Amino acid sequence: MTDFQLTRTLDENAAEAALRTDVLHGLTGTPKALPPKWFYDARGSELFEEITRLPEYYPTRAEREILLERAGEIAAASGARTLVELGSGSSEKTRHLIEAMPGLDTYVPVDVSESALRGASDSLLEEHPRLRVHALLADFTRALRLPESPGPRLVVFLGGTIGNLLPPERALFLASVRAMLSPGDALLMGTDLVKDEAVLVAAYDDGQGVTAEFNKNVLSVVNRELNADFHTADFEHVAVWNREREWVEMRLRARSDLLVKIRALDLVVPFTAGEEILTEISAKFRQEGVRKELASAGLELTQWWTDAAGRFALSLSVAHVPAG
Repeated sequence: MTDFQLTRTLDENAAEAALRTDVLHGLTGTPKALPPKWFYDARGSELFEEITRLPEYYPTRAEREILLERAGEIAAASGARTLVELGSGSSEKTRHLIEAMPGLDTYVPVDVSESALRGASDSLLEEHPRLRVHALLADFTRALRLPESPGPRLVVFLGGTIGNLLPPERALFLASVRAMLSPGDALLMGTDLVKDEAVLVAAYDDGQGVTAEFNKNVLSVVNRELNADFHTADFEHVAVWNREREWVEMRLRARSDLLVKIRALDLVVPFTAGEEILTEISAKFRQEGVRKELASAGLELTQWWTDAAGRFALSLSVAHVPAG
């Protein structure tokens, strides 16, 4: 008998309602935008896995290098008996941490995909039969109530996903993470670092066109789920470096004037030639900026590790003891 429990905090219609809201607001706003979470249906997830193996896309390899090299240090510094992973997916990278934590009691994966949670949990429990797994079917961008489990807790947020949030969204997210921590608990966060513009743009505009197909997949999702009539060939994938804000922007640019019908919303969306949909930002960071954002949320950066080439960082921060 395996020690697995799953708590659902999303109802079965939550994803459809969120997609309707995001498409309606995003495609009637100025400029037009769609959130990057809608890339990830089954096909989008396959494409992203392909992207992580491309020579141009370094973040996944760089983060894995740090985890392999530093898992023991991370485990010792956190002293964690509970490991919480936000956006856990396949839990593949987290395995390195779990293997370095012989005293780990409970693993709490958090994801919006029940099949991903069950699949990852099954394989982890085969490898670690004494581990308790309490999965949360939840949206980590909303306030979470963690299950009862022994402390200290280590919350991990990997992949540089923090960079997909705008600065005000990052502040809210980090504050929500702090709210779920007790004094002495910690956050391990992956951040991609500022570097040469050509390296950054190439990571989001590979020579094989895989990232372009991934970007356009959001249109396929809207077509299928909301009975729309986007033609992916009508849009060009664009990746640009915003120097002022230090983030990469992925966009879809209309090749000509066109009208798109989204029947489930009774909506017609006009595009002029050259008009763009912003589909993702991917902010890049500097250590001092990360330190300040964490401090604003009540978290103190205590450890900073990078890969050998200095492309990517993992930071460990601890929850402040409240004054008084």
